Amino acid sequence: MAQKVAKAGVTREEGFLYFIDKQGDISRAKMARGGKKGGKPQKVQKLGIKKEKGFLYFIDKQGDVSRAKMVRR
Repeated sequence: MAQKVAKAGVTREEGFLYFIDKQGDISRAKMARGGKKGGKPQKVQKLGIKKEKGFLYFIDKQGDVSRAKMVRR
C-alpha cells in the first residue's frame, strides 16, 4: 500500500504534530490541548521532497517519509 520516499529516522516527541510542509521538509507544531493554543511550526529535518499530485505523504512508524495513492470518487 504505502511506498517509502525518503529515510529520515525522526523520533517523535509526545504533544507534537509532525507533518510534511510545503517545501517538502519535516516540520512539527505543538498540539493545542485543554484551551491552550498550539505553537508555530518548526523544521525538524530538511529533505526537499517533490510531492506528486494524487498521493498522500506522511511520516510512518519508523520516522521515514512514505506516500500512498489517494482514493477519490
